[in-house]
Amino acid sequence: MNVKGYLKFLQKRFVFMNFAKIMIDINRVYKPQGSDTMKILLAPSETKKSTGNTNFEIGSLLFDSLAPQRSKLLHRYINIIQKGDLQELSKMFGLKKESDIIKHKRDIVHELTMKAIERYTGVAFDYLDYPQLDQKSQNYIDTHVILFSNLFGPIRADDLIPEYRLKQGESVGDIKVDKFYHEHSADLLEEFLLDEEILDLRASFYDKVYKPNKSYTTLKFLKEDKVVSHWAKAYRGIVLREIAKAGVENIEAFMKLPIEGLQIQEIQTRKNKTEIIYEIE
Repeated sequence: MNVKGYLKFLQKRFVFMNFAKIMIDINRVYKPQGSDTMKILLAPSETKKSTGNTNFEIGSLLFDSLAPQRSKLLHRYINIIQKGDLQELSKMFGLKKESDIIKHKRDIVHELTMKAIERYTGVAFDYLDYPQLDQKSQNYIDTHVILFSNLFGPIRADDLIPEYRLKQGESVGDIKVDKFYHEHSADLLEEFLLDEEILDLRASFYDKVYKPNKSYTTLKFLKEDKVVSHWAKAYRGIVLREIAKAGVENIEAFMKLPIEGLQIQEIQTRKNKTEIIYEIE
């Protein structure tokens, strides 16, 4: 073999070995942990669709044992709305225009509901485009996704909720909501997810409510080696859409799922958190 041919041989061998190393890392990191199911954690959106078709039942939400705490928070929320202090409402809603504030001055307990996954309308939900998915993919999302409502705490994707407005990180009166739901729901979530693999697609803020004690996986999106924010929301929706269409049931299967426009650049594991770093092509 001449020098030129030998160099080509080494180049091919390097590519193969690099690919093999990535696959070894994937198999090592994502070795099945006795679970053949997966739950996906997803952040909510401050913007929401209006209307609905079913009466609200607070006891029907995920973790019926949380109903007393949810009722306490909701009662405080309604009291602030009824008091009508525009400055306080502006802060709680995260809105400045009086007409926008007045629009949300409603007794939401008596408002009609729709599925939480359909209620939210932010970037991730636009790219997920739940209404356009087939029934099988919608059923997958209904049973695999847990949303972290700023008002109702952890809920299932198909839990029925009314339209409401609460800015991320804002308190409801004297109740600091993230701390409130961490205190009352973190242990419930830990038990609920005990035998599940976890893919966490939330913004980091929601770690304040619940951060898994067991192994879990998150995603990071880079464009030209820079972390993106707006497009990260879009690609969370895209990733969830592809997962639902494929019916993925564990992280190992997710790792084998091709997602158009994304290329795995690196996988990092620190303690119980594994982060898949994608480069946006």
